[in-house]
Amino acid sequence: MSSANATILEKKYKNLVLQVSLTEVSFCIKDTLKDKIETINSFSFNKISNPTEIEQSLIKVFNETPELNTNFDEITVLHNNNLLTFVPSVLFDAQYISSYLQYNTKVFESDFFAYDLVTNNDMVTVYIPYVNINNFLIDRFGSFNYKHSFTILVKKVLEFSKNIDETQLYVHIQSDNFQIIAVKNQKLLLFNTFDYKTEEDFIYYLLFVAEQLNLNPEMVQLKLFGRVTKESNLYQIAYKYIRNVSLFFDHNNIENKISQQEYLQNFIPIHACE
Repeated sequence: MSSANATILEKKYKNLVLQVSLTEVSFCIKDTLKDKIETINSFSFNKISNPTEIEQSLIKVFNETPELNTNFDEITVLHNNNLLTFVPSVLFDAQYISSYLQYNTKVFESDFFAYDLVTNNDMVTVYIPYVNINNFLIDRFGSFNYKHSFTILVKKVLEFSKNIDETQLYVHIQSDNFQIIAVKNQKLLLFNTFDYKTEEDFIYYLLFVAEQLNLNPEMVQLKLFGRVTKESNLYQIAYKYIRNVSLFFDHNNIENKISQQEYLQNFIPIHACE
């Protein structure tokens, strides 16, 4: 339950970020009094073909997680899907919101569209949220804010590229898809999301993007994060074809006592908790 308008005596000094996809639910709880992340957790499941089925998975997560069955001062729900596009602010008109997605995803008349402002970057994320999930969580929490996960993802990657004048590739890996973000000194050069089943799928798309951007695999800096370790097949095949590969870790999170693996896997909810 959210208590956004609570008085000082009613405040819980806890904020919740809940991220929902068709393969995973993850969350981050922040102690706002100590300005520290208190809890990070995630629950994976077999991919759900229909978003309506995710309600049962959400019920299971809530039943098994006492930390979620409390009151929070602020709740943010993140919708993690590939039903999105980024639009320059100067070209965006909310009146025509549905038109921005019709070229890269299947759009239906019944779809509900939403948008986020990517602050300080003159962009707008246009996307289709999981409406049934929002409805389920309204019954659970009463009220909350919601955004697209990749609004957080792209905003943070752009911040990390500040004052770096060479093109960098950031790759955020999930269980069955990954996002490639190409940036240069806070300019977004490319964002795309790809489904994959094998490491060969992964490296094909990665090298294809590098080729399209005229990036030399011997020179470009590739930073991997998400569901990846140095021992994983995806890291190993990237290292085989691209010289400068590293796991991405923001060392400022050491003071939060967040391990590298927690940070890599929960990059989006952790930064949404800020």
